[in-house]
Amino acid sequence: MTRRWTPDPSLPASPGLSLPFDYEAYVPDEIADIDPVLPASASRALQEADEAVRELNDDLPSVTGLEALARQLLRQESVASSRIEGLVMSHRRLARAAIAEDDQRRDANAESILGNIAAMEHTIRVTAALHELTPAAIVDVHRVLMRDTRDAHIAGVVRTSQNWIGGSNYSPRGAAFVPPPVSEVERLLADLAAFLNRRDLSPTLQAAIAHAQFETIHPFNDGNGRAGRALVHVMLRSGGATTRTTVPVSAGLLSDTDGYYDALTAYRGGDPNPIIEEFSRAAFAAVENGRQLATDLRALHDGWASKLRARKDAVAWRVLPFLLRQPSVTSKLVQETFGVTQPAADNALRQLQEAGALVRPKTVQGEGQKRNVIWQATEVLDALDRFAVRARRAPRTG
Repeated sequence: MTRRWTPDPSLPASPGLSLPFDYEAYVPDEIADIDPVLPASASRALQEADEAVRELNDDLPSVTGLEALARQLLRQESVASSRIEGLVMSHRRLARAAIAEDDQRRDANAESILGNIAAMEHTIRVTAALHELTPAAIVDVHRVLMRDTRDAHIAGVVRTSQNWIGGSNYSPRGAAFVPPPVSEVERLLADLAAFLNRRDLSPTLQAAIAHAQFETIHPFNDGNGRAGRALVHVMLRSGGATTRTTVPVSAGLLSDTDGYYDALTAYRGGDPNPIIEEFSRAAFAAVENGRQLATDLRALHDGWASKLRARKDAVAWRVLPFLLRQPSVTSKLVQETFGVTQPAADNALRQLQEAGALVRPKTVQGEGQKRNVIWQATEVLDALDRFAVRARRAPRTG
């Protein structure tokens, strides 16, 4: 769609900024009733990807505790999705930020990544609760994603002006991609919601196309990539591929971000096959990586349990599996989570330290601050770091 750009008169006068010009905004076809015709190889890859995702969901090792593993897979998905956008943070810093007191400063990256985790959790809850997804539900994912960040003022606000990707900050001249005009966004979001509610498609295929369509609409001023990847899990959950956990598809995409972006470009050029192939590959990579993380967490749990010298009814036994999902803890957090006294919480932390599960900071400023000392399950954090390294190095297949 050809549009006319009228420069902002408040900008400095220059040939590139002060003259009106025509530009092309891309308006995608509606997809509510799309019936993709795929090559036989792509169809097989989709079927195998769907089966792999379901197997991970069904065969998770119960020894580690399903809730703990599900939490860490969701965290890995959120961290990888943020990393694709250039937001990078170590698991140690993120774990500390997650339990920071309200009066402790968090950096902007921590706020964004924690917001992404909240958006993923919210997306999964919404999927389980709603019989039908609406444009408002899609917008609500963005609201949760952005509400605790520096850009909270745009949380859940559909854009009211033209945006673009690449090029200048001042105009779409030279942009790599210009999404649909504002006048088309409401109609396209309604069409996307109708597509999300279909139940006759492969979950991986539906996730791939819906994600590519969402990124093409680009309905928000910021956070489109992370919100769009959060919506992937709507399709996987509603399609029955996942019911108990999160498959970290973004971690699979992270191993080949160039291929991911090229596939989005191909989709906008009318070819959906590359993005479908990317999602199939990413699903396989995510499942393999997730299984290894499950094995690592199970080994840690069993190793700590074999060394823990405490009565079976002691608080330490209740805290031990909790460390797999929350590897940074304080005495205050243990007290509030398990409803125990400070002496009981402090004793549990000491016993877990003796079992090798926790590491206490070397310096403590005073006994009066004991409740705010952050203890860390460093072996869990190391396992998460290994997951992240595998995600970035996963070999490309096919």
